[in-house]
Amino acid sequence: MKQPVRVAITGGAGQISYSLIFRIAAGDMLGPDQPVILQLLEIPPALDALNGVMMEVTDCAFPLVHGLFGTDKPEEAFADADICLLVGAKPRGQGMERSDLLKANADIFSVQGKAINDKAAPDARVLVVGNPANTNALIALSNAPDMAPTQFSAMMRLDHNRSLGQLALKADSHVTDIDNLFVWGNHSSTQFPDIQHALVGGTPALECVDRDWYEQSFIPIVQKRGAAIIDARGASSAASAASAAIDQMRDWIQGSQSILSMAVPADGSYGIEPGIMFSFPVQCRDGEYEIVQGFELDDFARSKINETEKELRSEREAVAHLLS
Repeated sequence: MKQPVRVAITGGAGQISYSLIFRIAAGDMLGPDQPVILQLLEIPPALDALNGVMMEVTDCAFPLVHGLFGTDKPEEAFADADICLLVGAKPRGQGMERSDLLKANADIFSVQGKAINDKAAPDARVLVVGNPANTNALIALSNAPDMAPTQFSAMMRLDHNRSLGQLALKADSHVTDIDNLFVWGNHSSTQFPDIQHALVGGTPALECVDRDWYEQSFIPIVQKRGAAIIDARGASSAASAASAAIDQMRDWIQGSQSILSMAVPADGSYGIEPGIMFSFPVQCRDGEYEIVQGFELDDFARSKINETEKELRSEREAVAHLLS
């Protein structure tokens, strides 16, 4: 029997976590033979709802769940955690601008970053799901000075998966036939889903679809997919977001042969200077990621990348007082 892995999840009573927790408990993230201890964090008003979630987990009798507790104290939720999934965030309210959302979430992620730094396992992996994810991740890592910045990532796998789905539909193919597709930049409407290097069954994607569709339809559909889902179902993405979080953390921990999209600390690759969390094409192995180098960028791609970088620099300025 393997030693249990401690998985801390914030926003444990929320819609995304409700889809996430049960799949982790079933082994979808860490494998069918890896026991877990689930450490769930919520705000005080949601503790009753969190208790209901834990009652359901207990009623499932998952063989892999070797421990389960809920709390409203970050230092308890992150104690000895090997994996931290920062899902809970203040949602955008009526009339709120993105800058308002940044400020509302800044204090949450600075507190959580400090608690992770002080209480989590030294080699913990931290995935930020709560929006605005890239800058929330930057705030968290900036408040965890004892941890390597590369232990933090923001979720771009949802955008990656959305891109795969749209290209597969248009090319009359399957997502498993697609390689070298990735998304650059911010988890926002400025993100750049890039198929210029993608292959569909070994054929260049731009030989399978026309360029006008790529520029005028595909990119806006992916960029605005979250809003379209809210319009359609009256609520934001939950199951797909949970599935993407599982995909990203699974591949980060267990490795993957495919090129994937992850928002990680910029290091100068592709001209993106440090100071922001930026989505790059990456490959993962042995619990580490590596930014894949060497993809050529034409003027169109560079303009799109510059646009999303500009937005992230602006977000950074808005929370600069919280960054060490």
